[in-house]
Amino acid sequence: MRGLGILMSGEIRTVLRSNGDLRHEFQYIVNTVKPGSTVLDLGCGSGELMKALQKQKRARVQGIELSDTAVQSCVEKGLFVYHGDLNEGLADFNDNSVDYVILTSTLQVLERPDLLILEAARVGRQCVVSVPNFGYWRVRFQLMFQGVMPKTEHLPYEWYDTPNIHLTTLTDFRRFCKKYGLHIEQEIDLVIGEQSCKRIWLLPNFFADYGIFVLRRETPLTGSDKI
Repeated sequence: MRGLGILMSGEIRTVLRSNGDLRHEFQYIVNTVKPGSTVLDLGCGSGELMKALQKQKRARVQGIELSDTAVQSCVEKGLFVYHGDLNEGLADFNDNSVDYVILTSTLQVLERPDLLILEAARVGRQCVVSVPNFGYWRVRFQLMFQGVMPKTEHLPYEWYDTPNIHLTTLTDFRRFCKKYGLHIEQEIDLVIGEQSCKRIWLLPNFFADYGIFVLRRETPLTGSDKI
């Protein structure tokens, strides 16, 4: 097992955690899920989001996580979790076998995030994907005026010790979805603070530091469209 992806995603979750019981941005994700749905959370960490879905939406939840500590935390919450590495894909899951597949702040630490997104779209009737936005104005200004690799609350590492190996902007992600036939049913763009979240409606690729996308596959991958 290669193991890098999910272990690192757990570290990023800690950076983003709010002082409340549920991270502020997680409530937006909970709100997108229909009551009674089946949900697979990829890189589920300690199970905070799954537990909220279980309580608020009566969802039937399961997760995949690599960190032994995080898996144990999920088990203590009464949650069902597979121990596995997302870099190895989702071959054990059938097409359209769950209502929602969720990926929160996980893609940027994976070796091939593109493959996992397409696998998630195969397994889930809908996918909820969240990404930190490298096009955020503070990030741009740090690089432009200070000439150094940017650091923010969501990207707090130095260039030499960061677990993030694939950074994206909201515009990049939209282009990826269009290229591979993923219909964006909903986009929620946010600025996340320590105590609250603010939704951004104007020029989100510039003013938002975090994006949540609800996706659905439009057409099967064929020919040159396949990765």
